[in-house]
Amino acid sequence: MRKIVLLILFVTCFAGMVKSQNIQLHYDLGRALYNSLSDRPWVTTTVEMFRADKWGSTYFFVDMDYTDEGVASAYWEISRELNFWGGPFSAHVEYNGGLNYINNAYLGGATYTWNSADFSRGFSISAMYKYIQKNEKPHNFQLTGVWHLDFCKGRYSFSGFADFWREKHSDVKGQQHSLIFLSEPQFWVNLNKFKHVNENLNLSVGTEWELSTNFATRDGFYCIPTLAMKWTF
Repeated sequence: MRKIVLLILFVTCFAGMVKSQNIQLHYDLGRALYNSLSDRPWVTTTVEMFRADKWGSTYFFVDMDYTDEGVASAYWEISRELNFWGGPFSAHVEYNGGLNYINNAYLGGATYTWNSADFSRGFSISAMYKYIQKNEKPHNFQLTGVWHLDFCKGRYSFSGFADFWREKHSDVKGQQHSLIFLSEPQFWVNLNKFKHVNENLNLSVGTEWELSTNFATRDGFYCIPTLAMKWTF
């Protein structure tokens, strides 16, 4: 399962040297909704870090899924946006990998970023070549879109990403697939933006919805919600 809040990246990438981290806790409802996901862990944690500098920005996140016996799986991504010339375009390099038969993936391409004047909303689009190590057809592509929207004086946030990529693989039924879609929109209520709440209480509560087609070993479309909490450092 992939969790990401890339809004930090394109909100701050050109606004100065900024750093931000958060940790998320998700209670996953997929196991309750789909018989085919009976072994899916109930709990996932995500740790994210973003840091901008004069040459661009670095971002990574780590997902860990938990069962009663401990950590069942782990996945991480790390990416670098290179932009020391200004403007909306940056060079993008990225690595994806994890446990449980997830092949290493190396990506490179370009990103276009747009933000409103007050940085309350924005989006980015990345077009990338994707090399998937040990895949039968390792040379592939990926398109990624990321968005964010803060409204009601920052009390609420709507953010997320959408990935579309090519990767030859088989589902649990043995059927072959090549194209995969994955999106994870998130909605957060930011408690420290409300009256009578301490501004240092950096806690948000909300939900994430994993929307996918032919992702991992699944056949067809899945919609998997979570109940979530996030602490921003």
